[in-house]
Amino acid sequence: MGSGRWSHDAYDAAAAYRARTGRDAFDYDAGIRASRRRQDWTAHPDLDPYGVDVRESRDSAEHPESLAVAVLFDVTGSMGYVPRRLQEKLPQLFDLLLDRGYVAHPQLLFGAIGDATCDRVPLQIGQFESDNRMDEQLGRILLEGGGGGQKTESYELAAYFMARHTSIDCWEKRGKRGYLFIIGDELNYPRVYARGGNAPVTGYDRSGRRGVAEVIGDRLQDDIDTRDIYAELREMYDVYYILPSGTSYAGDRQVLDHWRDLLGQNVIELDDLDAVSETIALTIGIGEGTIGLDDGLADLRQQGSTAGRSVERALAPVARGPRDARDPRDARDPRVPRASGADRGGRVPVARRSVVRRGNTRGARWV
Repeated sequence: MGSGRWSHDAYDAAAAYRARTGRDAFDYDAGIRASRRRQDWTAHPDLDPYGVDVRESRDSAEHPESLAVAVLFDVTGSMGYVPRRLQEKLPQLFDLLLDRGYVAHPQLLFGAIGDATCDRVPLQIGQFESDNRMDEQLGRILLEGGGGGQKTESYELAAYFMARHTSIDCWEKRGKRGYLFIIGDELNYPRVYARGGNAPVTGYDRSGRRGVAEVIGDRLQDDIDTRDIYAELREMYDVYYILPSGTSYAGDRQVLDHWRDLLGQNVIELDDLDAVSETIALTIGIGEGTIGLDDGLADLRQQGSTAGRSVERALAPVARGPRDARDPRDARDPRVPRASGADRGGRVPVARRSVVRRGNTRGARWV
């Protein structure tokens, strides 16, 4: 995936059409709410992770050096506002990434995270796209708004999918990691549960527990420790967690410490939910070495954005020094590649582990 080019004109035309016809930007969500009972809700077929082999970010003549960028957001409870703001601010995001020269060939994937112990649709994963199909992809996300009422969501299930079911040329051909942003306000579960019966009983729907087997279709022999799946994920992506204000656990010390234990200083506290797009763009520009924080803030001023002060406060720790200075993996295994922005190239990719898939077990092995 990833052909074509982003067009501001095409985005504006689609927005004008929706305004004229009264259609919601998240048309799939609106339609499914109007036509089905909650217990019958399902992911859009294009975003359903079950049975997916890989989501691909590929080089092409049009995009010879693609850069994979994934943005996954929690859509439970108070987090449902985030994807709407991202959709509204796609033009600003691409103005910074492309027009300001932060990245020449970004390919974006959007996804949504819920709670696999109780939600109807706990994981939705789109495709890597270079053009306005990413806007269509956002419009197919179901904003379920569920969650189990506790302090955990299934971020680790999304991490598992991204680690084992994405294939990105920036890493596999050039040893250069992609970017993955998780926007949320709660904790991971302690393990990636191989099957629903292994998961804890939480939330309101006590019969709805699901794991990797039920949501993705892989058959794992054992559960996977959440720390291990994030270490695996960080071999191919620079992973960031964004905790916005105005959410249930904004500023929560337990949540922040939990994510810093997994990601080191790549944990971003954002005091303005409306500044998510700008924060993502500047994080990528800084990581690519095409801008410094001051340059990015100047770009925001030229763009007419009011997000500058929030972005500056959020990114000061990230921009202060090399990201691997506090990489939690360093203390556990010095052989694991570090997540340094200054060392994004030149490594040989680690081979992806095989899994046994339902209906496609030929040549696979247990993990």
